[in-house]
Amino acid sequence: MSTKRVYKIVKTFLNYGLDELLPKKSLPWYVKLIRPSLFWLRNKHKDKPLALRFRLAIESLGPVFIKFGQMLSTRKDLLPEDFANELSLLQDQVGAFDGQLAKQIIIDAIGLETFNLVFQNFDLQPLASASIAQVHTATLTTNNEEKDIVIKVLRPGIEKTIKADLQVMSRMASVMASWLPDGKRLRPKEVVAEYRKTILDELDLNREAANAIQLKRNFSQGKELDNILYVPDIYSEYSHKNVLVMERIYGIGVGEISTLNDLGVDMKLLAERGVDVFFTQVFRDSFFHADMHPGNVFVNANDPADPTWIAIDCGIVGTLNREDKRYLAENFVAFFNRDYRKVAQLHVDSGWVPAGTNVDEFEFAIRTVCEPIFNKPLAEISFGQVLVNLFNTARRFNMEVQPQLVLLQKTLLYIEGLGRQLYPQLDLWQTAKPYLENWVKEQMGFKAVFNKVKDNLPFWNEKLPEIPDLIYDYLKKDKQLIHQQQEMFIQLQLQQQKRHKQLILSIVLATTAISAAIIFS
Repeated sequence: MSTKRVYKIVKTFLNYGLDELLPKKSLPWYVKLIRPSLFWLRNKHKDKPLALRFRLAIESLGPVFIKFGQMLSTRKDLLPEDFANELSLLQDQVGAFDGQLAKQIIIDAIGLETFNLVFQNFDLQPLASASIAQVHTATLTTNNEEKDIVIKVLRPGIEKTIKADLQVMSRMASVMASWLPDGKRLRPKEVVAEYRKTILDELDLNREAANAIQLKRNFSQGKELDNILYVPDIYSEYSHKNVLVMERIYGIGVGEISTLNDLGVDMKLLAERGVDVFFTQVFRDSFFHADMHPGNVFVNANDPADPTWIAIDCGIVGTLNREDKRYLAENFVAFFNRDYRKVAQLHVDSGWVPAGTNVDEFEFAIRTVCEPIFNKPLAEISFGQVLVNLFNTARRFNMEVQPQLVLLQKTLLYIEGLGRQLYPQLDLWQTAKPYLENWVKEQMGFKAVFNKVKDNLPFWNEKLPEIPDLIYDYLKKDKQLIHQQQEMFIQLQLQQQKRHKQLILSIVLATTAISAAIIFS
């Protein structure tokens, strides 16, 4: 870990006065002693609010901290509202690196001969540039067919920079876990570990390619709702760990509201389809795009009455296991029905709050927070905000942060934000409720049992001929076991009889010895 980098981070934090965030009562004596001695690292931004100072400090520390701040901006269960709002303004804007260097990286990855053979019209000027990679356009020529493509190239040396900053973050998280009064519940080390896994996954473009191929397959198998999301083709034969070649798309940015309106796009349908995309990925496929911010989402408006979503940059995906999906769906449905008792009980059953939690008190706390919200028209209620309020309530009952739900919560907030931006009257509850209710029935009803039996039929079909032999072997072994038990019982009886005789002999000898001693005396 670079001492120079650590000093820069500490200097930045102190120059923006972020030491005010540390609870003075919890600080060790030596930290209180050291701070005044660093007199040259004074707060230079006293006139600014603390939340603004926090964002400015994050921006000045570079891409790794910026991405971490962007992730934290979705964790309103961890941060005060003003901090979350400031972090949501973080922009991942980084100057492009030299196009010739990008071209050389591509050649080193796939070979000069292949590059010259299949890539034409390579544009040295990048189409887009971000903190981890930048994108160049080109034409792919294969089988006498030309296709417009984009080539994503990782920044040279970015992996070393990221790993060094992650090491610093891990140290800082350990300190926070020890010093903060709420450190155990907030689990800063786990949050950083989850972020570490996420950002390191982004450094392997082969993984992003595999994620995109999987997501495309999930929405192109003739299933219901498969026409609502398009994922560009991936040319994996020309891709590498630091180079990704994919189809170029010409959709309209989801944030270009005026353009979409001018084209006459059905905004209500588009917004509702965004909700469908989210719940389909999570509850049908258990595999969801977890970075659906406006820069990664476009709209195909060729048919304004039937618009579809386009998703790019699949470097971050999330998954949920069967139990988490079931608890989550049941929680949502219970919220829709205002069954706060069930919400409280589900949190206990799932282990999200300690087993000894008083369910009655927890139910009352949830009701107190949620009832005022539900007095509004459903179309005005923020789905994400309800979850945030729930998590804030659960904090009082020692609910720990669930790392497996971090990406899900972040994605839900993105989707709801995009949906409301497209169609402010979006009733997310009405759109989602039928989907979730049907999913719960499918997972817990007769149909679910039938499907599980059907799925296991190949296994039982293979094992069925073996069952008579297995029964015979079991009965034979059972008979042998009974015989062995009988022999063991007989041996045990013989040993007891032997010990009994030895005991009687010992008593007789002891009695004789005592009697002889008395007579002699």
